Amino acid sequence: MTSKTRAPRIPYQSPNQLSIAGFESSFIKELDQNNRWIKLSDRIPWDELVGVYNSKMDGGQGRPPLNGRIVLGAMIIKHICNFSDRETIEHIQENIYMQYFLGYTGFSSRPPFDASLFVEIRNRLGMDGVNLLNTALARFSGVIEQKPDEVENAGRVLYDATACPQSISYPTDLNLVSEAREISERLIDKLFESCIHGKKPRTYRRIARKEYLHLAQKKLKRRKAIHKAIGKQLRYLRRNLSSIDTLLDQGQLLTKLKNKEYKLLLVIRTLYHQQRYMHSERVGSVEDRIVNLHQAHVRPIVRGKAAHNVEFGAKINVSLINGFCFLDQLSWDAFNEGTQLSKYVEDYKIRMGYYPKEVMADRIYCNRANRAYLKDRNIRLLAKPLGRPPKRPEKKRFSAGERNPIEGKFGQAKSAYGMNRIAAKLKDTSQTWIAMILFVTNLVKVARVTSYALKSISTFSAALCCLISETYKKNTAQIQPWFFKTQFA
Repeated sequence: MTSKTRAPRIPYQSPNQLSIAGFESSFIKELDQNNRWIKLSDRIPWDELVGVYNSKMDGGQGRPPLNGRIVLGAMIIKHICNFSDRETIEHIQENIYMQYFLGYTGFSSRPPFDASLFVEIRNRLGMDGVNLLNTALARFSGVIEQKPDEVENAGRVLYDATACPQSISYPTDLNLVSEAREISERLIDKLFESCIHGKKPRTYRRIARKEYLHLAQKKLKRRKAIHKAIGKQLRYLRRNLSSIDTLLDQGQLLTKLKNKEYKLLLVIRTLYHQQRYMHSERVGSVEDRIVNLHQAHVRPIVRGKAAHNVEFGAKINVSLINGFCFLDQLSWDAFNEGTQLSKYVEDYKIRMGYYPKEVMADRIYCNRANRAYLKDRNIRLLAKPLGRPPKRPEKKRFSAGERNPIEGKFGQAKSAYGMNRIAAKLKDTSQTWIAMILFVTNLVKVARVTSYALKSISTFSAALCCLISETYKKNTAQIQPWFFKTQFA
């Protein structure tokens, strides 16, 4: 089995399929039924999720997609435990309970699939596919349910936005320009052909590196020294880009560059123009500013928080309905969520079939236009009214702590499931990564609620048996059906 083998051909078997008692495999009999993976596996609607997965992954031609339960189960394990892709595959190989969670009927030391396929799976499934999985889970759990047509407004929805930082080094102008210069030097080495170009262009790489380290290694860097060092690195980079253009014009060797290298060349040119403009105009910002050469889609998001004033990654808007998260918007550019409230409310109507009865949101959402929009649709906004406070303050209709659930969801997703450090490098895979984390938070909630319901049912059954037993001991001949009439009428 090579390292790139897709996966063992294990067909999907529905957990709802009937089985004959007494003919279970020893794999199932010997497992501890109180294990967390067994409990979680029994409370997941695998049939619904695998159906959505197959609809997104099956193109109708070629080989059928991988076992949906194995793929989705591996992604759930990865985000619940906050593992890397390789760690996830290794833990599945070693853990018998994780293999049961994936639907295995016996222990296997073979990997379910190669760890590198996680990238292809995220790319093909996409953020929209994960949102469909989230919707299917919401329908199964009863969050989305069919209401009569006469229902106009119902339910409460909470809105909030946050940033999902990427796993990149903190960007500084000097480091970015120096890194671009080093990449341009490597491109010159690859494009140069002595038989075509004769003499190799000079890059002054040793001098440029020495000048960069002279300032980068200092603890205290003055603004004037940083400005001077950036200017020197920009001139070295300009010389290298001119040399690359000369090499390409003489030899037409553009085909020697791989797609990744050609993309880096385009990013370097854009970075050079941005940095030269900021250096000459002495400004600190520019439109669509590049903060990472290998992830050019990442943008700075100004959040205004005490610990992190600026975060580098995607910005998302989330709606919380009955403790269930829905991803309303994801953008790599900063956006004003206050101007999008009407769109989020309309998405709520499409999802649920009716408008919400109450909307609770941060102050940025509560502008005059949004207040008028909600008032026209008879939606109550739980927020502080505009204008001066009255002399005789009315009784508060809501508490500021009622917004804590959505803040708690963000804290859970970032601290437990890794949404504060997105390790995917591509734009599409990062979006799928973020959507999958929100899906896992909902999945854990559904499992917890189901566990509580099952525990309540078992407690009620035990109390019922004890009551009948005590009544039988007191007076066997006078047991009356009053208890059953009152409880199950």
